[in-house]
Amino acid sequence: MGMAARFPALCACALTAALTVGAAHADVLPDNRADLFYSRYSGGGMVIDGYSALVREKFSDTVAVEANYFVDRVSGASIDALSSASVIKDERQQKSLTVNWVHDKTTYTVGYTESRERDYISYTPHFSLSQDMFGDLTTVTVGYSRTRDIVGENEGTTYVPNVVWLGHAESRAYDLGLSQILTRNLIAGVTADFITDDGYLANPYRVARYFESPTVFGKENQRYPDTRTSTAVEGRLKYYLPYRAAASVTYRYYRDTWGIVGKTAEVDYTQPFSNTWIFEGRVRYYTQGHAIFYSDLYPYANSQNFLGRDQDLAAQTNTTLGAKATYAFLADGWKIFKRGTATLDLSRIMFKYKDFDDVPDYGSYPSSGIAPQYQFNATIYQVYLSMFW
Repeated sequence: MGMAARFPALCACALTAALTVGAAHADVLPDNRADLFYSRYSGGGMVIDGYSALVREKFSDTVAVEANYFVDRVSGASIDALSSASVIKDERQQKSLTVNWVHDKTTYTVGYTESRERDYISYTPHFSLSQDMFGDLTTVTVGYSRTRDIVGENEGTTYVPNVVWLGHAESRAYDLGLSQILTRNLIAGVTADFITDDGYLANPYRVARYFESPTVFGKENQRYPDTRTSTAVEGRLKYYLPYRAAASVTYRYYRDTWGIVGKTAEVDYTQPFSNTWIFEGRVRYYTQGHAIFYSDLYPYANSQNFLGRDQDLAAQTNTTLGAKATYAFLADGWKIFKRGTATLDLSRIMFKYKDFDDVPDYGSYPSSGIAPQYQFNATIYQVYLSMFW
């Protein structure tokens, strides 16, 4: 399965967050811009390098087009393959095109994203609209996207691939959002996401473990349900402090029909310095329970209709500490450019699993018969340059 599905969702988020240009305020389109971006994720035996270029151009006061090209490359071996010679080397290429159209107090957004890997192809059209009302104090947003995936497995090697296509998957996402200015210093917002998935949802590169004997483990293919429905609700408060600073608090609750419940709490602080620097810090904590069919070790082969030992389905927590510095330059402009910014973003994530044993390559337990729970730390560097005109 593709990299986005094989590795923690946090990776993909970290690699793309810096490039996300949100929907414009409903009566003003943002400035034209161009971004160059590099990100590096290192942790859990994996290294992921991401590169991207983005261009946004306004063709009038009401129409803007945004194009993005993104590449990330994976190398390394996860815990499931650490004791073998198997090393993953893969590349994902993603292209997207988005159009914003402003009409009165409403912004309409239409876009299309295509993502390709050697063993995974994904297509996503999406649409959203954002409406300002009540004197621009309230903004309501609704969105819809539909993703179609083709899932494969490379039965060859990194250098001599032999991809076998296993099936299709489809996802529909519905998004609702509300932002409200409560006072001159306080903004509140809430979003709700509803996602339905169906089709081939398993990960062909991971297997489940079971007892063959008291000291020997067997392996069998994972079997996931072919449908999944998830709901996530997020609330946030942002308060503007003296000295142009701002603090925000976010809480997100997630639940799906596989039995996974996830909770996220995050605190952010932003402090400008002079007219050229912006410093930001954040602390994020995430916890989730395991899927109802998940097990680190099954009692015997085919013990359940559905089987899964993917670490993303296990009970876990992770804590993120992050810092970001943005430097503004060309305050007086240069040629066609109004200004520019350069940003360095650093995150450290500590992953701890509650029911996923630290047994590389599904191997045997230590002589004590008890394996520690798996944990690892990951570091994410992001660097990007933005030019506005």
